[in-house]
Amino acid sequence: MNTPHPTATHPSTPLRDVIGLDGRPPRLADSALIMIDFQNTYRTGVMALKGADDALAAGARLLERARAAGTPVVHVVNDGGEGTPYDIRAHIGAISDEVAPADGEPVVVKRFPDAFHATDLEKTLSDLGVAPGKDLVLAGFMTHMCVAFTAQGAFQHGYRPTVVAEATATRALRAPDGSVLPAAALQAAALTTVTDLFGTVVTTAEALDVPSS
Repeated sequence: MNTPHPTATHPSTPLRDVIGLDGRPPRLADSALIMIDFQNTYRTGVMALKGADDALAAGARLLERARAAGTPVVHVVNDGGEGTPYDIRAHIGAISDEVAPADGEPVVVKRFPDAFHATDLEKTLSDLGVAPGKDLVLAGFMTHMCVAFTAQGAFQHGYRPTVVAEATATRALRAPDGSVLPAAALQAAALTTVTDLFGTVVTTAEALDVPSS
């Protein structure tokens, strides 16, 4: 007997379920928060993202909740060098004021999409008492790039990443066939990729207010 192929109405089982990984969201108070590339880069000009301001506002609310809960916070910025939209020495590449680091909150500088690659992020987390096996809450820009790749990196380093969808955003891109993939479609695809294996996705920060187990 032939086995039917998965369809849109009968999606295939996520890899996380196949191998028995826990899909429940963590408590924010029991996690560390990684704020990824909330830079002015993505609010205007050539790299402006669809829904960037709304995602930034959601990121600010998430950050406020984390600070109130005593959650360790790490900020990540991408440094593309002088004269680029990622110049962290200029206003265009600076962290947006709404989510600026507070005194004592470390900032990790990266040059690749995965914030764990060739950076001191893992050491920074260790210094904060956050070891592999712990929960990391991720938010930031861009969903299909640095957020998704950092979720993958966290998974590969033994952490349990959760992405807060409302605090992420991306942009429309041209597909290989010449068509334009809308930002909403790319956003959904990126978050779905995360949930297939690397981590959990919650819609809002409120989903992280779960009782202790």
